Amino acid sequence: MTLEIVAAALVGLAAVWGILQPLFGGTRVRAAAYEPPDPEDTPKGVALAALKEIEFDRETGKLSDEDYAFLKNKYTGAALEALRAESGGEPDDVEAMIAARVRALRSAATSAPPGAPTCPVCGPRPESDAVFCSTCGRRVAEGGACASCGASLGADSRFCAQCGAGVAA
Repeated sequence: MTLEIVAAALVGLAAVWGILQPLFGGTRVRAAAYEPPDPEDTPKGVALAALKEIEFDRETGKLSDEDYAFLKNKYTGAALEALRAESGGEPDDVEAMIAARVRALRSAATSAPPGAPTCPVCGPRPESDAVFCSTCGRRVAEGGACASCGASLGADSRFCAQCGAGVAA
């Protein structure tokens, strides 16, 4: 019985200590957590948010076509200026970067590995296991060639007859 009373008293004291410790324990300085800046606080963020908002307002019928055209031109110009200022370059630099990226994407799409599936509209696909074209959504050509050795494959081939490599479904 006394053991139970002592245990209850110790649990009670621990609970009281846990509750009162923040009051008497002094203040601890916590390190400030990093908070990234709100994207809408930057000029680019403001312009992009405004463009999204006017697109939404036009789709819901709140903006006329004339108001939409005026606001889109205004905020597109502001967004371009903010992007140019952010990149620190001339207007030609931004356009050159975009052109280089487009060239890289086009060359990646046309430089498919040997035996890659071929879309009847878009040509060879860079994905070796593609069943549908990632650009237009059409079914890629059945059969094709083995990705390992280049041997021709039948439409229902699961393995290459020449080298034994597995063929994507």
